[in-house]
This record gives sequence, structure tokens and C-alpha cells, in this order.
Amino acid sequence: MMGNSWGIIIPKAIIEGFGINPVLDDISIEIEPDGIKLKKLKRED
Repeated sequence: MMGNSWGIIIPKAIIEGFGINPVLDDISIEIEPDGIKLKKLKRED
């Protein structure tokens, strides 16, 4: 627990497999009936 929240640790191999840079990229988090969906957002340069 982190305060009143839960934290999730995503293994480095998964982050690299999706091509996510945790410093530069933004993600969206969606709640679905059977789980949570994380999605890399496209950057608008």
C-alpha cells in the first residue's frame, strides 16, 4: 500500500517489450469489467 492507494510494479521486460519509455511516454489507464488496460499514448510532436 502507498498511503490510501495501491501501487503496481511493472517488470522492465514488459515495459521494454511494449516500447514504453517511462520518462518520456504517457499512458492511459482504463478500467474494464475483467481487468485494467494500460495503453501507450501517441505523442503529438
